Amino acid sequence: MPTTVLHAIVQGRVQGVFYRASARREAVRLRLGGWVRNLADGTVETRAEGPEDRLREFLEWLHRGPEGARVDRVEEAWSRSDDPPTAGFNVTG
Repeated sequence: MPTTVLHAIVQGRVQGVFYRASARREAVRLRLGGWVRNLADGTVETRAEGPEDRLREFLEWLHRGPEGARVDRVEEAWSRSDDPPTAGFNVTG
């Protein structure tokens, strides 16, 4: 059965405000697999896998972020993958 995948780039004041750690906490709460990382241009990139309803809830959170963050824009792309789901949700970069 294909896995639903959300890939997002978050722009705004999202580095240095615990955005990645908070995103990981939210993804774990929602029981999603994937990862989140900082990019050199000051944005945050994430790839999350799981049921679409939980991914949509995660996307809503990405638009808010943690206290101290300011999210200006979230670019999202949806896809399906036949690869086995990623175990856990990791913070990288």
